[in-house]
Amino acid sequence: MQLSLLKAKLHRACVTHVELDYEGSCAIDENLLKAAGILEYEQIHIYNVANGERFVTYAIRAEAGSQIISINGAAAHKATVGDRVIICAYTNLDESEARRFKPDLVYLDESNNIIRQGTQIPVQVA
Repeated sequence: MQLSLLKAKLHRACVTHVELDYEGSCAIDENLLKAAGILEYEQIHIYNVANGERFVTYAIRAEAGSQIISINGAAAHKATVGDRVIICAYTNLDESEARRFKPDLVYLDESNNIIRQGTQIPVQVA
């Protein structure tokens, strides 16, 4: 049995650009891609905290150190500059691998600087 698990997350990234006429995809600062272990052209899911939009696209590389998060192409209709988004990548693993697997979690501030990294989401309490 294969299970789909969270592989990587850029939590609360701030959208810096929306480019309707760009070829498509989501451009992400190369340093952030590396920190999260997301590959160029890898499928990503984007969850817009500001408006509730959820969509799937793929990652492309933006200049290292630029702190760019650019929502491009048709997806540009789903975000505006300044929106906070959660960018996730997933992987499929067999059950034994899934039990040992830990995702790469990268938490960002409003300027897309890394404020912390981890491999576990805290248990939600009542």
